[in-house]
Amino acid sequence: QVQLVESGGGLVQAGGSLRLSCRASGSMFRFYALGWFRQAPGKERDFVAAISGSGSSLYYADSVKGRFSISRDNAKNTVYLQMNSLKPEDTGVYYCAGQFGVTSTHANEYRYWGQGTQVTVSS
Repeated sequence: QVQLVESGGGLVQAGGSLRLSCRASGSMFRFYALGWFRQAPGKERDFVAAISGSGSSLYYADSVKGRFSISRDNAKNTVYLQMNSLKPEDTGVYYCAGQFGVTSTHANEYRYWGQGTQVTVSS
């Protein structure tokens, strides 16, 4: 069983930056692909970014390319999402997700989920 705990959300003005963190329990962290998803009120949960276990493969949604950066520190069992040039449309609850093995951009392929952290970008 893997537990994921997100932190780092908050309220920021458009153009600002935030860094989200997601810390995982367990000793097999380096074998887990990790992803970030977000959900705005009344909308589906959308893919944001994903990273392979080694950190060598990165994937981003088109809407965040060039602004967001995903990274991981396997020694700390932590994955990060650096968010720059934030826009009001980036507002939502951000979830960290993990699965053993293959990196995916599809939410339904992730087995483990955090509780989410709220990001609000004001205009």
